Amino acid sequence: MPSRPRLLPLSAALASLFATLLALPAQGQTLNELYESARGFDATYQGARAQYEANVARAAQAKAGILPAVGLTAGATRNNLDIDTLTGPGRGTSTPRDFTTQNVGINATQPIYRPANWATYEQGKRQAEIAEAVLTAAEQDLIVRVSQAYFDVLASQDSLTLVRAQKVAVAEQLASAKRNFEVGTSTITDTREAQARYDLVIAQEIAAENDLQVKKIVLDQLVGRPGSVPVPLAQPVVLPTAMPANIEAWVAQAEEAHPSIRQARLGLDVAGLEIRKAEAGHKPTLDANLGYNITRNPHGTSTSTVGTRIDAASVGVVFNMPLFAGFATENRIKETLALEDQSRSVLEGTRRSVAQATRAAYLGLVSGAGQVKALEAAEASSQSALDANRLGYQVGVRINIDVLNSQSQLYQTKRDLAQARYNVLLGNLRLRQANGTLTVDDMNAINATLAKNGGPSSQPSQPAQPSLGERPQTAPSTVVPVTPPSIPVVPPVPVPPFNPPAPTMPSAPPPPVILNPPAR
Repeated sequence: MPSRPRLLPLSAALASLFATLLALPAQGQTLNELYESARGFDATYQGARAQYEANVARAAQAKAGILPAVGLTAGATRNNLDIDTLTGPGRGTSTPRDFTTQNVGINATQPIYRPANWATYEQGKRQAEIAEAVLTAAEQDLIVRVSQAYFDVLASQDSLTLVRAQKVAVAEQLASAKRNFEVGTSTITDTREAQARYDLVIAQEIAAENDLQVKKIVLDQLVGRPGSVPVPLAQPVVLPTAMPANIEAWVAQAEEAHPSIRQARLGLDVAGLEIRKAEAGHKPTLDANLGYNITRNPHGTSTSTVGTRIDAASVGVVFNMPLFAGFATENRIKETLALEDQSRSVLEGTRRSVAQATRAAYLGLVSGAGQVKALEAAEASSQSALDANRLGYQVGVRINIDVLNSQSQLYQTKRDLAQARYNVLLGNLRLRQANGTLTVDDMNAINATLAKNGGPSSQPSQPAQPSLGERPQTAPSTVVPVTPPSIPVVPPVPVPPFNPPAPTMPSAPPPPVILNPPAR
């Protein structure tokens, strides 16, 4: 068997290219920086904050029902009268009379006993707490949305980097197959297979570039700064672990901390206070009034021509007792009791949904961490398989398609591993969002896994690792940049025209001869 020309190994330039594509500018933004930008720009969060301020102001209005109401009044009235004498002396005469009335006064009312007003005041405090819970949920949602967009960009960058590195490897494999075909040590099949795989990688590269641009647009629109550059993960990647490692402990935390449960519990309290307001329709009210009013008639009144001024101070208590309102109060009480039952059902449904979401998020995080470990082992196995197939191709016991398949498997495993790591980081945040304990401090823990000073170049130097089928070097050497190997054009394989003869129908066989059975 003729010896095959030795296959060109993946040179050190490939590792240099891979590291260069992964390196980002030193001016990259961390997760915390982009989150702070999103807080001041994201329309959804800004709308939630404005709604919070409106709800707090609306809740504060309920306090007015238990505070005194003070009013200042002032007025001037011009009166024109015609006084007709009907009896007595001067009967039948008409006397004109013009005079002015001026008044000014200040009056205050202090509720002393109004059960409905006090229930409304307590509802206002609960409404303010509900508004705070809604805003907390909006902040947690913003943290997750920014983190999702951040790691989507990093995942797209990794995918594009790996596709480009795969393109270099496939191009080298294609060039080797063409050289082997030219010297007669391989068939045109190897070349065709490598060419097909190279064309497929080109299509994948175009799709990866488009996906990266779309992910960047989403992130820029979310944080409000064009050209944002997320900082990649530090190397080696260290993923945080979720503590405590007990699913029921996470569910128990949700009972007290989750904004939705707090909101539903406060909604039940508001419904109970609404019943008190309805029941107050049968109770009396008691108010204290205090006033001071001045009335001036400088030209007299309708009955006197003497100018007068009246200073009147008043203080008193007003009692009101409702007796019958056409059964409106009784029906209102029935309505509020039914609404309280509805609020209680909403609270129970919220608890179940939060518990289910927390358990699902915890199991997803545990599964994701297990997938990362499995993919790390699969990456090492795929690298070994690629090395074995390359060696087998050199000695003639493997064909080109085996090497190409090994390359595809290795790069796909690397992409899956990178995505799985990002999913674990997001899973930590989603777990805390599911049980309602997510805060900025949790995002800081994720931010600590990023490269320092905006890029991986600031990390401590690590020994070079063999990558993509490359053997470890015994001593460091100067990397010489090389260009990808040129790929000669392969002439098409001549294929004879396919002109099969027309099919002929076989004739039917003669019918079988049936013999009479012998008589017994």
